[in-house]
Amino acid sequence: MSGITGSITGSFMGSGGTGTPAGPADKNTASDGAEHRIKVWAHRGASGYAPENTMEAYILAHQYGADGIELDVQLSKDGEIVVIHDEKIDRTSNGRGLVRSFTVKQLRGYNYNRTNPTHFHAQIPTLREVLEYVHDQTRMTINIELKTGVYFYPGIEERTVALVHELDMHNRVIYSSFNHYSIRKIQEIDPGARVGLLYSDGFIDVPKYASELGVNALHPKWIDLQYPNYLEDCRTYGLDLNVWTINSEELMRQMCQAGVHAIITNYPDKAVRIRDEYERAFARV
Repeated sequence: MSGITGSITGSFMGSGGTGTPAGPADKNTASDGAEHRIKVWAHRGASGYAPENTMEAYILAHQYGADGIELDVQLSKDGEIVVIHDEKIDRTSNGRGLVRSFTVKQLRGYNYNRTNPTHFHAQIPTLREVLEYVHDQTRMTINIELKTGVYFYPGIEERTVALVHELDMHNRVIYSSFNHYSIRKIQEIDPGARVGLLYSDGFIDVPKYASELGVNALHPKWIDLQYPNYLEDCRTYGLDLNVWTINSEELMRQMCQAGVHAIITNYPDKAVRIRDEYERAFARV
């Protein structure tokens, strides 16, 4: 493995440097102070096995035992909140063009199976459809990422929060975005909402910045956990760490050792197995 991975592994060993598994109460404290097991959130659903951000991927995530799903939202031309990662439909469908250039009916005319062609057909879902499924059929959490980094989609924050409350999902949703103005707007609309910051590499004192904004969590790429005192500072400020995108079993084990709040992965079945193995190992210590 690379030196970077080695340095992260070293930072996970704790102050004693022994590599002994850290217990949930020591390493895994939510921002409300409650002890909990490490969560597994399926990144765009179980996207390692099904087309990303489709109902097929979310249903599979539930079947694999995921505690939650992560998804991305944008606005269609007619103002519907649709679930898709890219600003264009080119990568994930057999169509071409910007999401915001199509109505929902037009978007439904394409096949969104390009990220996993073993599925014959997959449809772009609306956020309402996903929320209704998760509310009615599961106990999963939803991490809603607002894709407002390129196009601001005026009104998307208000519409998303209103829909979440309409479907009584506000206690099972955390909002995140790379656009921190969107996060601030969510806080203004719904002061009780749980929110997390996505960000790119290299910021100084990110936990302090997050605390000053009054957010509940940081959503870093796994490589960002190597920065000096990062884990300790997150605990000091009471911030959950929901880390992406953790697809190798080695990294999954390292995230368990670090005591992150949630592992965001394309392979929720593997992460659930490794999380459970870690908990059993700790119980024997």
